Amino acid sequence: MDRLWTKSFILMTVGMFFLFTAFYMLYPTLPLFIKEIGGNESQVGLAMGAFMLSAVICRPFVGGLLDRFGRRPFIVSGLLLFATSMYMYNWVVGITGLMAIRILQGIIWGISTTAILTAVTDLIPTSRRGEGMGWSGMAMTLAMAIGPMFGLWITQNLSYHALFLIAVGFSAASWFLTLGAKMSFQPKPEARKIEFFEKSVLPITASVFFLFIAYGGITSFVPLFADSIKVNSSGTFFLVYAVTLVLIRPVAGKLSDSKGETFVILPALLISISSLLVLGYSTNLFGIILSAVMYGIGFGSAQPALQAATISLVNPESTGVANASFSTATDLGIGLGAIILGWVSEYTSYRIMFTVSAVSVVFSLLTFIFLVRRLLKKQSLSTPKQLFTSKHTG
Repeated sequence: MDRLWTKSFILMTVGMFFLFTAFYMLYPTLPLFIKEIGGNESQVGLAMGAFMLSAVICRPFVGGLLDRFGRRPFIVSGLLLFATSMYMYNWVVGITGLMAIRILQGIIWGISTTAILTAVTDLIPTSRRGEGMGWSGMAMTLAMAIGPMFGLWITQNLSYHALFLIAVGFSAASWFLTLGAKMSFQPKPEARKIEFFEKSVLPITASVFFLFIAYGGITSFVPLFADSIKVNSSGTFFLVYAVTLVLIRPVAGKLSDSKGETFVILPALLISISSLLVLGYSTNLFGIILSAVMYGIGFGSAQPALQAATISLVNPESTGVANASFSTATDLGIGLGAIILGWVSEYTSYRIMFTVSAVSVVFSLLTFIFLVRRLLKKQSLSTPKQLFTSKHTG
């Protein structure tokens, strides 16, 4: 079996852990910070959404440049700039300044994460793609467990200033670790033109987009929803959700490799829909924990399987563009989800907001059933050829 656990794969995965820990430290704390400086629910949604939408603008360009010039220049520069942007939160005195930093940081995030995720994809053997993405995704999973809890603890016991400084430290640690990793992809600038979008993955990115609209609501509004029902459990939700992801992703990854992505994705999307409905009707800690477990199983299985399916639909030399297309769909979903669902929650209720989120995942399921399954069946016929031509990724 092709080797997965190389030194470079480990360094990149640990580096991702530190980067995403810094990122997730802000998710439960930034909405509260915005409220503290005078913002409302709509401004929370705009601030969270602006970050992701600004990343959307640059991702397609970054993907094409990654395939043309390689991964390392964008990782090194992107992580340094991300650490700098984290420090800039210390200068915020109002909503306008915060929005400016969120937009700038979103662009930097789009550059650095597209480069890192593509470099990790290069290091995963094709025959173990589902498993490898499940394990590398564990970096984000652990960050999702530690980041929100740690961020909340820092703001409650120290200060927002300390929060931003520690986030700078984690971002710098990510930069240092990735410096030691070897990039297996060798760019050939003279061999091909720069491409900014991979049309063959458009149907699957549409399914991803609808799935991540709901994710934008989860990450932006669970802390406020927990406060609204007088349950101090937003950190508990993210912890339970992340622990569930840790348990489910290796299993889902192996099933994806052995049974195919469709075998994993269809039930995972159904579970995600159910979890959002449970969350919307929760009135106590038990309901929030149950929804966190269900969402961890559903989303935690669907996301890496969808990413593996996206990569399987393109040639190895187009991995950067495919990853950028996938990440663009996730950012656009999270960004628009945070904005739209922020409006829904302000003018209706959190229950309706999470119901709307569930409907979005229904659209993801229907898109996958009617548009994506056929592509994956066609792709499976050419798998032996792809395995032969993709050895440089091992």
